Amino acid sequence: MPIPQIVILGGGFAGVATARRLEERLRDGEASITLISRDNFTLFTPMLPEVCSGGIETRHIVSPVRSQLRRTQYVLGDIQHIDLDAKRVDLQHTITGTKMTLGFDHLVLALGSVTSTFNIPGVAERSLPLKTIEDAEAVRNRIIATLELADVAVDPVERSRLLSYAVVGGGYTGCEAVGELSDLFRSIAHHYRTIRPEEVKVWLVEAGKKLLPDLPEKMGEYTTAHLREQGVALEIGDGVSLVDENGITLQSGRRIEAKTVIWSAGVRPAPAVLDLPVDHARNGGIFTERDMQVRGRPGIWALGDCAWIPTAKADSWYPPTAQHAIREGPALADNIVATLRGEPTKPFNFTALGTMASLGGRRGVVAFPNGYILTGFLAWALWRTYYLARLPGLDRRLRVTVDWTLDLFFSRDIAEFRVYTERSHNSSASAAGLVPK
Repeated sequence: MPIPQIVILGGGFAGVATARRLEERLRDGEASITLISRDNFTLFTPMLPEVCSGGIETRHIVSPVRSQLRRTQYVLGDIQHIDLDAKRVDLQHTITGTKMTLGFDHLVLALGSVTSTFNIPGVAERSLPLKTIEDAEAVRNRIIATLELADVAVDPVERSRLLSYAVVGGGYTGCEAVGELSDLFRSIAHHYRTIRPEEVKVWLVEAGKKLLPDLPEKMGEYTTAHLREQGVALEIGDGVSLVDENGITLQSGRRIEAKTVIWSAGVRPAPAVLDLPVDHARNGGIFTERDMQVRGRPGIWALGDCAWIPTAKADSWYPPTAQHAIREGPALADNIVATLRGEPTKPFNFTALGTMASLGGRRGVVAFPNGYILTGFLAWALWRTYYLARLPGLDRRLRVTVDWTLDLFFSRDIAEFRVYTERSHNSSASAAGLVPK
């Protein structure tokens, strides 16, 4: 009898956690495990804003997938098509373009999410997302480039636009990003002698009525007060209607003139899951049963950002956070093992340990399960301690610790690496003796 094939799509927190637990629980020859991901690393997203501000080196928050797994077969590939009825996944190797097809008996959908533009004109073309490691590098390079341009700008209007930075979205990422940007500008201002600190303007735009809308009210109140103290201009209750090359038009008709717009206003499930013939939630996510099996689809499982997993309460769902994804993975793996052995599955039950955000200026905010809110330096220190402990790999933890220590004594790096530009590729080709494109 053939060995059951378990295929996991996605190499983020949820996918890797599932694979690692399966490796622990499955007996030799009981099933094979294959994990497919378009990147060969897991990105530690909670620390992404610190990468875009230069507080942490890029490679220090990524962990190679292969180093985290022992028995799982890893395939670097982009998902082209998923056929649930034929139990087949079509993919294309990310580097070579070679097309492959893999069959499965159990499929785990852990593809995460992508940035949502809400079809607002100009967002896709004119704003910078902050979702991937490439995004963080692009944001950092844009900030350094605008400072260099402003340093020699003659037109005062253009200079003001270059020194204005708008972050859209008042959730975790947006609030942490503006805090980090404020820290960055304070750290490097002395390198740009023609630019006065008061010329640099940072905006945070949130369409809802408050910052951190899905978290306890006191967290949003403290965050609002702290960011204002940091000099961040807040636009709350006014959404974006247009993004162009010179800034943002708000729904009220007001304008924010800014050459740099960072978009963190929302996410949606990865495109590969949107067309699947399953029950979808309002944002395109996949409805599952409490054991994380997709509704009406035996052998198909979903977790993480692309899944709507119900809690024990009616019409209540677990939030798409890293804290939950890390714990959903092992629970889902246990249910796959139970299914293979003819045993009953168990519902996923987890009570969050709390929520926290880092706000720049060595300040943070933490909400504990009992309702207690911790703010200020101690909250910031707890944020760093907790996430450092959750970072995969001792070597990564040591590297990040060194980054944070150096940040106490030295200003942040202002080198701009244009590694993704046509100019950089042509320069590399010429240096290698090749003909540039």
